[in-house]
Amino acid sequence: MKDKRINTKDLIEKIEKMTKARIASQEVVPLDQFREAKKKLDPKIILVIEDDETMRLAMKRILESEGYVTKLAADGTELSTVLDDHSVDLILMDVGLPWINGFELAQLLKEHRDLKKIPLVFVSGKASEEDMKKAFEIGADDYIKKPFDVEKLKKTVETLLKLNP
Repeated sequence: MKDKRINTKDLIEKIEKMTKARIASQEVVPLDQFREAKKKLDPKIILVIEDDETMRLAMKRILESEGYVTKLAADGTELSTVLDDHSVDLILMDVGLPWINGFELAQLLKEHRDLKKIPLVFVSGKASEEDMKKAFEIGADDYIKKPFDVEKLKKTVETLLKLNP
């Protein structure tokens, strides 16, 4: 019996050439467009803890305009309702909260085994050097002074979410 070996080199070269030509003819999706589509399919959830309703709703509008899902709490007592129903990707919090201030609440969050890794940003009118130092000692990832620049808030949120996927 004669051994017939098939030479597939030519066939493979033709397949590779056709494949490369078809891949090259495909429209390239810009990275920003890809990221926007991904945001819509798997939106990040941001928790805003702010006692001032006007500020809370303004932050919600800003964040939702960027494609994020925003959950709101006026103070620490409303926190359990939000955290029981949703996983959170980032927390924005005021320092001047009633009953338990933002520093105390942040300390409790950073001590909790399931919450300590969530990025935390203080957004507060209290912005002395001492306040900022205390925030970072507790484990805050950033501190934004009110009144804040909307673009700075957006960029901070975007950066922290990229660093903590």
